[in-house]
Amino acid sequence: MSLIEIIVLALIQGLTEFLPISSSAHLILPSQVFGWQDQGLAFDVAVHVGTLFAVIIYFRKEVSEILAAWFKSFGSQGTTEDSKLGWFILLATLPSLVIGYFAKDLVEEYSRNAWIIAGTTIGFGLLLWYADKTAKQIKTIYQINWLMALCIGLSQVIAMLLPGTSRSGITMTIGLLMGLNKQSAARFSFLMSIPVIAAAGSYLTYKLISEGDEFNIADIATGAVLSFFAAYACIHFFLKVIEKMGMLPFVIYRLALGAFLVIYLSM
Repeated sequence: MSLIEIIVLALIQGLTEFLPISSSAHLILPSQVFGWQDQGLAFDVAVHVGTLFAVIIYFRKEVSEILAAWFKSFGSQGTTEDSKLGWFILLATLPSLVIGYFAKDLVEEYSRNAWIIAGTTIGFGLLLWYADKTAKQIKTIYQINWLMALCIGLSQVIAMLLPGTSRSGITMTIGLLMGLNKQSAARFSFLMSIPVIAAAGSYLTYKLISEGDEFNIADIATGAVLSFFAAYACIHFFLKVIEKMGMLPFVIYRLALGAFLVIYLSM
């Protein structure tokens, strides 16, 4: 990989992992437009590690409080709001881990289908707009119950099976439709991304080791660092923007991106 490829792909992964605009839709653009080759397993692992550390460090206070309360819930202290949130994050993660394991070959086969990505980018962008405009948005993150967590977790499976959906986009959409306010929908989506990204990174690491791919340490280190800073800035920016402008800027962007892909693929 050239330095330009490393920089562009790492920034794309970092910026799009947590925004509701679909990382797969953006990662396909360099290969379609510039003819770039697949970045390889080692680079995938690197950018996953970068984005994972970004979300953990950004939400370090919430993560430490949830983990501490969750472990204490096994003892005499009982359940608290934070321990319940920890259990709900685990519940929301289970569908992705189970279905993702059995459907991983299917996901890999269709993950680069540009027409599917174009359609889902537009379709789920419109669904996000509908949720943002019509949902009540009155519940906080601590008012999530097991049914809400399960529904949000199942929606995450859709993003795994249909590239272009956007994991963060669909989970926030369902969160909004189930009554969460924007900040709570976004924060729950970000927190539940931690075990998902960790699992995906672990799986890719296993594949990397088992297949014995060679890699350049400098390249993957650069990718990890760039994706970390891009993802960290992205989370901070997104939480500020949705408070003032809602989801509309991201809906417009998705529609424009989807239209561009349709036009480009039709040429």
